[in-house]
Amino acid sequence: MPLASRLVLLLPLLATLQAVAAEPAAPAQPTLVFMTDFGQRDDSVAICKGVMLGLEPRLRIIDLSHDVEPYSVLDGARFLAGTAPYYPAGTVFVTVIDPGVGSDRRAIVAKTKRGQYFVLPDNGLITLVERQEGLTEVRHLTNSAWNLTPSLSSTFHGRDVFAPVGARIARGDDWTQVGPVLTEWKRLEIPEAKLTDTALNGTVLAIEHPYGNLVTNADGALLAKLGYQRGDTARVTFGKGRELRLPFAATFSDVPLGKPLMYVDSRGRVAFAINQGHFAQQNGIKPLTTFVLRKK
Repeated sequence: MPLASRLVLLLPLLATLQAVAAEPAAPAQPTLVFMTDFGQRDDSVAICKGVMLGLEPRLRIIDLSHDVEPYSVLDGARFLAGTAPYYPAGTVFVTVIDPGVGSDRRAIVAKTKRGQYFVLPDNGLITLVERQEGLTEVRHLTNSAWNLTPSLSSTFHGRDVFAPVGARIARGDDWTQVGPVLTEWKRLEIPEAKLTDTALNGTVLAIEHPYGNLVTNADGALLAKLGYQRGDTARVTFGKGRELRLPFAATFSDVPLGKPLMYVDSRGRVAFAINQGHFAQQNGIKPLTTFVLRKK
């Protein structure tokens, strides 16, 4: 076939390729991370997701958890801070752990210094994210046009407020239109660990489900300041209980089955466990129990 004829046959293909190249790239799929204490046995989570997808069908919804301990704002705050670093700027977090639903508690939207958005009740859920990430702005969600309907249920703001607002922000609506800027919002009074000349004074923040390990507020780096190295035996007292002697180990299998240990968990915090046992139950420890770890 002559060269000229071949070129004529290629012209339609070239035109098609040029047209495709000229088309704007499809917008990135927006990500929304969703957490509640609703559980999975009824339709509440599915209803909220339906609201979100109705406003933004391209939305990618990631379930952080829907089995947060009921009404535990502290656990919710802890999970948000633990998850946020692994998601990119622009991610929207919608959290509904809302014991005060229907009361005069405020709904807020917070933006972090990394450009993530948090849509949640103003009950302290943002506390640990603020400490860890820093906030650039917090707004009071008062613009009723952003709600699902003008009339709100008194008991299901997850559906009526938080889900639609989160979806609108994720699809690119101007988040500053949700309401006025706030200068103060509720923060949980979460104690910080204190190092003295003789000991580390800390607090158990949570019990890790389902294993019963203790999650504390103490940075693992403080163990070195107490003189501890792996293989040493730690002396620790929980609340008003007796002093326990626990090996400082790297992982659970470093001690025999059923034996306790102190270790640094995957988040870099001092933690306590029993190898294939339940430390909290065996020692009668609940969240917010204090402990004293003696200097070596």
